[in-house]
Amino acid sequence: MQLNAKFKALLASAAIAVGLTACGGGSGDAQSSQSSGAATVASIKEKGVIRIGVFGDKPPFGYVDANGKNQGFDVEIAKDLAKDLLGSPDKVEFVLTEAANRVEYVRSGKVDLILANFTKTPERAEAVDFADPYMKVALGVVSPKDKPITDVAQLKDQTLLVNKGTTADAFFTKNHPEVKLLKFDQNTETFDALKDGRGVALAHDNALLWAWAKENPNFEVAIGNLGPAEFIAPAVQKGNTDLLNWVNGEIAAMKKDGRLKAAYEKTLLPVYGEKVKPEELLAE
Repeated sequence: MQLNAKFKALLASAAIAVGLTACGGGSGDAQSSQSSGAATVASIKEKGVIRIGVFGDKPPFGYVDANGKNQGFDVEIAKDLAKDLLGSPDKVEFVLTEAANRVEYVRSGKVDLILANFTKTPERAEAVDFADPYMKVALGVVSPKDKPITDVAQLKDQTLLVNKGTTADAFFTKNHPEVKLLKFDQNTETFDALKDGRGVALAHDNALLWAWAKENPNFEVAIGNLGPAEFIAPAVQKGNTDLLNWVNGEIAAMKKDGRLKAAYEKTLLPVYGEKVKPEELLAE
């Protein structure tokens, strides 16, 4: 089987794995624990583990595979951080989050940092501190090929599917009150709603939509770049300059030594193929 074909099953297997993780105990990559307080580099070293918030159902960026293992672009970056700080890529505790919980998890100290496809916005920057970006995106809108949405004007008085707490949610809430939003917590729920016809289209990061549409040929991203280009970055607790400075140094090193591109080639290239160039998605 070609790697591209595997993407068809990722959302489904991620949903099952996330459900099992939420319902059961035990140990494993997807297991998490909660504590409070800002984590410094020294305190993380003392604990011997770094807690990083990632998605469990957003392939190819963060998802839990059928074996209960965390996979994806963000996950590869997280493992590199753990290796550099603690000597092993296995010394990371992945804490599964949904889009609407990312700020809360950072502020409460449930995670040391977030690596969950987190777009930097002025509103979010008031609640958390963003490190330097590692990826750039814009919004996109995916719709059925036989009823394509090619212009936002077509969405007036129609139902648009979004995930709670995403930039798509914020963008349409602020700029297009004439559009009816149907919101979901998990990506799998939102894409299922599109397939079921509960909305005329779905808005999300264009990078995710291109990957999904490639494996769902009855749909197309007819609006590929909506709104301004935005950047995705790690986030830590507000005022945690110690950890922030360390993460900034790590991101810079990954860009310089090729590890960021290697993570792209391992996790994103098999999905996007040669049509999308690394420089189109990776932040400089």
